[in-house]
Amino acid sequence: MAEEKRDLGLTSSFIGVILIWTTTPLAIKWSGEGSHFLFGVTARMVIGALLCLALARWRRTPFPFDRAARLTYLACGLGIYGGMTLSYWGAVHIPSGWLSVVFGLTPLLTGVMARLWLGEALTGARLLGMALGMAGLAVIFLRGAALGPEAFRGLLLVVAAATVHSASAVWVKRLGAAVPTLALTAAGVAIAALLDGGTWALSGLGWPAQVTNRAALSILYLGVGGSVLGFLLYYHVLKHLEAMKVALITLVTPVTALLLGRFLNAEPLSGQVLAGTAAILAGLLLFQYGDRMLPARAPGEGSERGEGS
Repeated sequence: MAEEKRDLGLTSSFIGVILIWTTTPLAIKWSGEGSHFLFGVTARMVIGALLCLALARWRRTPFPFDRAARLTYLACGLGIYGGMTLSYWGAVHIPSGWLSVVFGLTPLLTGVMARLWLGEALTGARLLGMALGMAGLAVIFLRGAALGPEAFRGLLLVVAAATVHSASAVWVKRLGAAVPTLALTAAGVAIAALLDGGTWALSGLGWPAQVTNRAALSILYLGVGGSVLGFLLYYHVLKHLEAMKVALITLVTPVTALLLGRFLNAEPLSGQVLAGTAAILAGLLLFQYGDRMLPARAPGEGSERGEGS
C-alpha cells in the first residue's frame, strides 16, 4: 500500500510538472497585458520569493553561508533573473508556444556547457541529437525572419534566456555546494526578485496604469505555480526518478504548449514551425536516449579500422 501511494504521488508530481510547464508560456504572454513585461516578471518573482522564504522558515530549512553556498545562491539567482527576464521580453514578440519549443533546447545547451566546464563526454548520438536540434531551431528562425524583425528578435531573446538558464545549471553543478533544494530555490528567487525590482525601478516605468484581470491572475499563477510549486514538484520528481525519465518532460511540453497557445490564444501554427519543432524533439530524443537505441560497438571494432591511433 505504501509503495502504491508513493507511485501515485510520483505520477501526480510528474503530471503536475508537465501541466505547469505547459501553461507557463501562455501565462507569461497574458501577464504582460496592459503593462510592461518588467512589471509582470518583477511581480511574479516577488510573490515567488515571499512564498519560498515563508515556506523555508516554516520548515526550518537551513541556509548555509560558506563561500561555495554564497556563490551557488548567486549562480541560481542570476540564472533565474536572466532566464526569466529575457523570456518575458521575448514573449512580447513571439507566440507563447515558441517559448516552450526553444526552451526545449536546454538539455542540448547544457550538454555542450557540461562538456566544456565539467569535462562530461559527448557521444556520437548526442552530437547528432544536437545537430538535429540546431537544424530545427534554424527552421523556426527562418519562420521568424519571414514574420519580420520583431519575431526574429523575440527568438534571439528566448535563445539567450535558454543559454543563461543552462549556464546557471552547469555553474551550480560545478560548485557542488551542499545546499538544501528549498534554500537554493528561495535564495535564487529572492535574488532574481531584487534584480528585477532594481531593473524595473531604473527603467523609470513606474506603476502600470492598468492591469487586466487576466494579467493579474496570470501573475499570481506564475508566482505560486511557476516559481514555487513547479520547482518543488520538479525537484521531487528528479530526486525519485531516473534522469532519463524526467527528461521526457522536455519532449512533451513543447507540443502541449504549442497546442494550448493555438486553442486558447489563437496563435498561428504553421507547417514550418511544426517541422522545426519535430526536428528539435527528434534531436532531444536522440540526445537523451540515443546511446540506448543505437547498437553497442563490439569490443576491438574501432581498433580494427585503425581508430584511436
